[in-house]
Amino acid sequence: MSNVYTLFEDCSRHGNSFILSPNGEPLYTYADLREESARYAHLLKQAGVAPGDRVMVQVQKSPQNLFLYFGCLRAGAIYLPLNTAYTEDELTYFIGNASPSVIVAEDTRTGFFESASDARVFSLSAEGTGTLVDQLPTQPVTPYTAEVDGDDPAVILYTSGTTGRPKGAMITHDNLASNGLTLLDAWQWQAGDVLLHALPIFHIHGLFVATHLAVLNASPMIFLSGFDPAKVIENLPRATVYMGVPTNYVRLLATGDLTPETCGNMRLFTAGSAPLLPQTFTAFHEATGHEIVERYGMTETGMNTSNPLDGERKPGTVGPPLPGVETQIVDENDAPVPSGETGYLKVRGKNVFKGYWQMPEKTAEEFDAEGYFRTGDMASCDDDGYVSIVGRGKDLIISGGLNVYPKELEGIIDRMPGVLESAVIGLPHPDFGEGVCAVIVPSGDVTLEEAELISELKIKVANFKVPKWVYFVDALPRNTMGKVQKNVLRDQFTPAGDN
Repeated sequence: MSNVYTLFEDCSRHGNSFILSPNGEPLYTYADLREESARYAHLLKQAGVAPGDRVMVQVQKSPQNLFLYFGCLRAGAIYLPLNTAYTEDELTYFIGNASPSVIVAEDTRTGFFESASDARVFSLSAEGTGTLVDQLPTQPVTPYTAEVDGDDPAVILYTSGTTGRPKGAMITHDNLASNGLTLLDAWQWQAGDVLLHALPIFHIHGLFVATHLAVLNASPMIFLSGFDPAKVIENLPRATVYMGVPTNYVRLLATGDLTPETCGNMRLFTAGSAPLLPQTFTAFHEATGHEIVERYGMTETGMNTSNPLDGERKPGTVGPPLPGVETQIVDENDAPVPSGETGYLKVRGKNVFKGYWQMPEKTAEEFDAEGYFRTGDMASCDDDGYVSIVGRGKDLIISGGLNVYPKELEGIIDRMPGVLESAVIGLPHPDFGEGVCAVIVPSGDVTLEEAELISELKIKVANFKVPKWVYFVDALPRNTMGKVQKNVLRDQFTPAGDN
């Protein structure tokens, strides 16, 4: 495979509607995608962008944002999307690290980018207007797709690590093609599928998983600007596929408007980007008659595992490895652990990224001699080959020399009366090195007392796992993809109880 855009165009050429409005009206066709992405590719070339140059993009979700993305692929440029919540300090680091040739930003940010970089800066609004779009009418629609090698980076995505400098993961054209085709088959995309798209598109979930699969299947997308429970439910009867993060499903259930009738046209619900609680899986099934397909991926690899479309979907697991993906779960000495035991997860396959931009030493450190990537996640695998993600390696708590896995405790606490959700973190302890701390969001229907909660946990788990501190909060801090930011909680709470 060379330029992945060629695959997208070949697969979508027979398609008609590409983007639908929130009320189901056609906005753009696949012919529009071919023409508009050609215009953007020509514009980038005219602006001096050569294959391999970086195009940094920090804009709101819009169809024009998608056209720009596919135009970057066509031009052989490296697309570099950034979370719209990043601050100027964070953006300064990304500019210095990536050295973009072109930057596309909202009007309110163009002045900053012009002063902070040597790049050519264009504006693009959520409404699809700006200096970038103003340049398009003069650009030809003649086909133009740059020749690149399949191993060339197509996208750089900065990881949201909690320690150290952000790392730019280089995702190649072959990575995108391999993962997209694998998921297309695994989730059995078919004629007549319509995607309800309510995810951001600066992240792999909304861009690589959702958008790519729709294009590879030539399917229409109902394109929402963001997640709104009422709008999602309103559009479910017009869709067949919905992809969300666990928080989305919790909020959809909270409306009380999910019914088997509402979801009568739906074929597939998937969840990812954060762990799906078993009780959410069960509640959704009871409300709709559908079982959510939970899968597991990460910035550096795309999707690695998925619960099956046909077969048992096990709550609390992320399913077996996808075809072409190999997994290993090892101990601290890189020796395989027995079935059911927790260890460090490693993956290998055509989906795994090329390496970290400008960080060859870090890249070498994260791959073993056999080419497996060290994900940093703690996991176990049952006798049926289903993987369960226990937590991040850096979230592992070592208290008095004993390992405490946060997800195990969170699962127990979340099932206790009066608990909506919880996060378990480790905090410094003078005697044990680290002590267990539970941060809990009450459900409001039962009054929670710290002493009673700890007494109950002492019955359920070994004493070294019992929290030494319990804090109650209104909500857990989350990033834009719904992941709990445990680094924020560690900064917020201290063993002395100050918060």
